Amino acid sequence: MTPREIEEYRALRATIRERGSLRIVLFLVGVIAWAAATIATAALAALPIATLLPLLVLASAFEALYAVHTGVERIGRYLQVFYSDEGTREWERTTMAYGRDFRAGGPDALFSTYFYFATILNFVPVLLAEPVRLEVSVVGGVHLLFMVRVFAAHRTSGHQRTLDLERFQRLKQDKPTAS
Repeated sequence: MTPREIEEYRALRATIRERGSLRIVLFLVGVIAWAAATIATAALAALPIATLLPLLVLASAFEALYAVHTGVERIGRYLQVFYSDEGTREWERTTMAYGRDFRAGGPDALFSTYFYFATILNFVPVLLAEPVRLEVSVVGGVHLLFMVRVFAAHRTSGHQRTLDLERFQRLKQDKPTAS
């Protein structure tokens, strides 16, 4: 590897490490912000539609976490394809093989179950406010849309490694060689 490639490899590994930690921090900060918004909304507003503000905080936290997760995975696949022969250490090859061969049973990188649970908890004040059917339908529909978004993102992220790997391999094959 050239000195430039070594530097690129190290920088990308550092990015993966930092963003992996950032993902957890984003989740915790997002849940705390959502909880604070939920408590404030419950204390200050009795309208069922007011639950949409904490839901917006929750959805924003999820989208930030999803973006970081997607970026980390993509960088990992880039390294796998472009540095697999020369830069990848044995532990990295083993980890990639493990992730490919044993997909189920690991932790949920998107914390989907917690976002589902928080969404359900966020909807409880709507029911306690004795809403009319229209309020339940509209506010419940927005909550349901967010849950569908979490489900779709979780499902997409499950296929992302394979798809990104194929795309990077295609890019590597199509890359013109320097003469």
